[in-house]
Parts: sequence; structure tokens; C-alpha cells
Amino acid sequence: MATVFSVQADSREECAVELARLCRLFGLEPVLAPSRSIGTGRWLARARSSVDSQESPAH
Repeated sequence: MATVFSVQADSREECAVELARLCRLFGLEPVLAPSRSIGTGRWLARARSSVDSQESPAH
């Protein structure tokens, strides 16, 4: 499984902006669009390396 990076924010808009910034700065690709986090009421988004998604798992 690839390493996953998370963004948490108080609004959907802020979460989307920071997810885009994280992806741009570190060459990541979004894997979870901003969604409401159950229990906290905050917004959560995730990204992973675009290189990891192109590699085959080693067996």
C-alpha cells in the first residue's frame, strides 16, 4: 500500500485548496476528495504519490 497524506480543515473550500497545494508541491494525486469527517465535523481529504500508483506491487 502506498503512503497516504491527509489534509484536515474546518471548511470544504479550505480542504480543497490545501489538497491542491499539497499535490502541487509534492507531486501527489488526490485519492479522496474533501468529505465531512464523522465525529469531528471537519473536512478530510487524502492524496498519494502518483509514482506509487503507477508501480506494480513486488511479489
